[in-house]
Amino acid sequence: MAKSPSSSSRPSKAAGRKSASEPKLYDASPAELTSYYRSMLLMRRFEEKAGQMYGMGLIGGFCHLYIGQEAVVTGIQAALRDSDKVITGYRDHAHMLACGIDPNLVMAELTGRSGGISAGKGGSMHMFSVEHGFFGGHGIVGAQVPIGTGLAFADRYKGNDNVSVAYFGDGAANQGQVYEAFNMAELWKLPVLYIIENNQYAMGTSVNRASAEGELFRRGESFRIPGKQVDGMNVLAVKAAADEAVASIRKGNGPMLLEMKTYRYRGHSMSDPAKYRSKEEVQKMRAEHDPIDQVRVMLIERKILDEEGLKAIDREVKAIVAEAAEFAQTSPEPDAAELYTDVLA
Repeated sequence: MAKSPSSSSRPSKAAGRKSASEPKLYDASPAELTSYYRSMLLMRRFEEKAGQMYGMGLIGGFCHLYIGQEAVVTGIQAALRDSDKVITGYRDHAHMLACGIDPNLVMAELTGRSGGISAGKGGSMHMFSVEHGFFGGHGIVGAQVPIGTGLAFADRYKGNDNVSVAYFGDGAANQGQVYEAFNMAELWKLPVLYIIENNQYAMGTSVNRASAEGELFRRGESFRIPGKQVDGMNVLAVKAAADEAVASIRKGNGPMLLEMKTYRYRGHSMSDPAKYRSKEEVQKMRAEHDPIDQVRVMLIERKILDEEGLKAIDREVKAIVAEAAEFAQTSPEPDAAELYTDVLA
């Protein structure tokens, strides 16, 4: 099994301290493993197409691709139920697909069309769908953490056992508002799961250059929030850790934090040439840790699917993405009157 990825040979600033134990791998059924593969492949192909369309000028503004990190959101979502809530930052396209939102509506939102999930007014970074339990898509770094904590407070107030999942990155982990939210979440034992998607670089700065505590799963310790570090490139490790955390939170034990060690293959955004890391580093991660390739190998070795079966899924996914791209380009522009709706003053 692939090892947990590491961004640097530089010793951790927490070297010598005991690390959290890696949870066991989830024992997925053949149907589940096939489903994870299909979901991650859809995210990968969707993002590749979005990147192409951005280059063609069909998508405006910013666009942050999730390519390489697919195992995180796939494994977490597999541990949730429909009444749970999800909130994240601006690298959000895959999170919406994981929530079951129609790829047509997500791609149309990227192109700013009226057929988009937010009527073309949210764009890449600010999509939203309460119907799917997806509360954004937030452009302000770290802002989703206190909002996600508030969602958890609402469920506690209503007396149900829903769980809110707040995703944020390694850069956002240094934001002060994150720790204000941690304090309240633990003080009131709120049902919230914090997911740090540590893709090794906060824009262009490596974690070890910017963080006094590079082991981000420890960031909740002073608030008594338990944390674990997980191989975020392995969907079975993510699912196992998520199952354990969600079960504990539903029992009323308060928040938990999971640090997902993952990696993005593309730059921070479409305008980032990613010169802060070598091509060899990216190629090594792709060759040794790619989350989709890992599952592809499992499917073949366990004789769940053969090459023809994998090709059939690939064809199906490509057709879905092609339809989404066509829908996004043919959906009409929003009416000018839309400028005056959904506005808060």
